Amino acid sequence: MYCLVDAREAVNAGYAASFDREGVSAFGLSPDEFASWLTSASRNDLDAVQGFLLGDFDERAKCAGLIRRHSRAPIIALADQRSLEQTLVLFDAGIDDVLPKPVHVREILARSEAIWRRVNGGALPVAAHEAASRPERLKVFFDGRDPEIDGVTFPLPRRERHILEYLVRNRGRRLTKAQVFNVIYGVYSNGVEESVVEGHVSKLRKKLVQRLGYDPIEAKRYMGYVYVG
Repeated sequence: MYCLVDAREAVNAGYAASFDREGVSAFGLSPDEFASWLTSASRNDLDAVQGFLLGDFDERAKCAGLIRRHSRAPIIALADQRSLEQTLVLFDAGIDDVLPKPVHVREILARSEAIWRRVNGGALPVAAHEAASRPERLKVFFDGRDPEIDGVTFPLPRRERHILEYLVRNRGRRLTKAQVFNVIYGVYSNGVEESVVEGHVSKLRKKLVQRLGYDPIEAKRYMGYVYVG
């Protein structure tokens, strides 16, 4: 799930729709709403945010410090106009990347994942580091492309693909059904039951078993899911 911050409602809505086409949930806030939401959001809601996108508004340089006090998610500024001076100010403020518009959502996803690996890679459990160092038959791209198994494209519906990406990114960590739901559908989704996650994961596991010959996802009732590779 991505949090979009821009004073223009149409900009937030446009990016949210673009993320949705990639199977990724997103929600938009105005700059005035953002600080209040960030400081009052629950830990579960904040953990579901995979990236913050900041549009052009006066106080966005100050947002990085506030975000970092509450989240380790990547912070990306979207620039309406190229400006070296403004870019340097944003980097100095702690923003992770600055992208000139227009930019495709898939590039945002790829850059966000690269930032996440740099910031959070050292926090993985020892067992996950050891597994990550072994040759992988399954390759996940995190940028909207379908994964590959043994070098061959492994087509997946967008929700299943995003679930797989989320599990792989958190290799070795057990994720609850609620966490998976919040990331895939968003904490403010309406009309979708949390139980839908069970169906998505079940279909995904069957497809992986058919191609890999084993199940890389460990599922335990009431406890959730963990990617074990």
